[in-house]
Amino acid sequence: MTEAEITRLQTYLQKTFANKALTVQARKETNDSVEVHLNGEFIGVIYRDDDEGDVSYDFNMAILEMDLPAVA
Repeated sequence: MTEAEITRLQTYLQKTFANKALTVQARKETNDSVEVHLNGEFIGVIYRDDDEGDVSYDFNMAILEMDLPAVA
């Protein structure tokens, strides 16, 4: 992804979730996706999809069962 796309995605996420601690960073091994971090901790990946000129972005965030709070 371009630097402009990365900046636009970061601005969008920060505004949508009202959280300036969200950052978007390029990945070294590929240019079709970026990493999302919260307070410096990796939380997910955004993939870019270009389907015949229609561009969309897919945010994938894994949540481990062991990280969920216990139910009383």
